[in-house]
This record gives sequence, structure tokens and C-alpha cells, in this order.
Amino acid sequence: MNRPDSLNTFNWDLAVELNRALLELDSDPKSRVIVIKGAGRGFCAGIDLKGFADKSASQYKEWIETMEAPFLTISKLKKTVIAQVHGVAAANGAGLVAACDLAIAGNRARIGLTAINVGLNCVGPVLPVSKSIGRKKALEMLLFGDLIKADKACEMGLINKVVPDEELEVETRNWAAKLASKSPVALQLAKKSFYNAADMDYEKSFEYMNEAFTRLCTTEDAKEGIDAFLNKRKAEWKEK
Repeated sequence: MNRPDSLNTFNWDLAVELNRALLELDSDPKSRVIVIKGAGRGFCAGIDLKGFADKSASQYKEWIETMEAPFLTISKLKKTVIAQVHGVAAANGAGLVAACDLAIAGNRARIGLTAINVGLNCVGPVLPVSKSIGRKKALEMLLFGDLIKADKACEMGLINKVVPDEELEVETRNWAAKLASKSPVALQLAKKSFYNAADMDYEKSFEYMNEAFTRLCTTEDAKEGIDAFLNKRKAEWKEK
């Protein structure tokens, strides 16, 4: 995200371009993992309020749906998306961190659902946040609007890992490289199955996951991976 003078706040163009970039990268056969990060001093400070005023109800609905479209898009992508978080990730920025499949943050990062402090609220961003940390902690973030330090956010489950700021870029790339070395078919099926089963009845979710695993067992990558393991060699993924 490249609006450093505005702390990468979402405006119409950024939201549309981010969503488009995610879809393009997902369809690019040369890409295996997607990393989202912010230029300048922070990850993303939310939505640019300069574009807020003087809209009708229908215009506000279209506007906020566009701001939040990347959240839904990420859940539907085949490829794993990592948030590389430094500085502030507030409001829509916090929602974006939570919407990413994985998140790694610098030790000085701070994350919060801060819109309540300007008379609004983060009822969109709180949805992916609540999926990560549960109802009561999500409501605490939504209602108080505080910025949470990276180590606490990690303890809550909002991010996966905290590293020194100066190591953030390297550590994120290491994560991405490690994921990129695994079977694309297995990764994609794992992500799709996880999201699809998340809100199913407990028993039905097992049925769905077992069907997904059955499909995976019939792939060329599964056969290649097992053979490579048994013969102590590096797998050469067939991607099918």
C-alpha cells in the first residue's frame, strides 16, 4: 500500500487497486504467496476520512463495501496472504491484518479498532478480528478503540509472530519462501477447506474436511510428496 503521506489510509483508489492486485497475483502462475505491507511509517491507519462527508445512504453503503472488499477477497484467494505489519494498523488496517491468512509484526507495531474514537465504529473490520480472537476480546477492541502493542496482539491471536522491526522484512520473506516451497495444491486446498468449514456444524465440518483430504490424496503432488519423503529426496511439485 503506497500512500505513505496519509499512513496508507484507504481511499477509493487504494481499495480498488488493492483488490485488483490481489486477484491478479492469485491468477499469476509465477506467484506462490502474497505479502501485503505498507509504505512509509506504518501499515495502514484505517480509512481516509477526507472522503467521508456528504454522501447519501446508498453512497455510504457502496463506499464502505469497496473499503472492505479486500477482506472478503483474501478469504477466497487460492494463495496464502501474509500481512507484514509495522507501525500502526488501525481500524480498516487492523481488519486487513486480521483478514490476511497469516500476520507477522515488528515489535513496535500497534493494532486497534479505533473508529469509535471519532464517533464511528469498526463493525466491518471487527468481523475478521473476531474470527481471530473471539467475541469478548473483539468487543473490547471494538468498544474501547485502544491501540494494542504487538506482543499483546500476538498473545490474543491477532497476529502470528513478533520480530524486531529491523528484521521484519527478512522474516516475512523467510515465511513466504518456506510456504512457497510447499505443494501449491496442498496449500490451496488447505486454505479453501479451512475457510469453507469454519462456520459449518461440527460434524458436517469433519465430513467436508474428510472429502477435501480424499481429493488431495488423489493428486500428483500427494504421490510425489510421499515418494520424496520415503526416498529422502526433495519433492518436485507437479502442481496438480
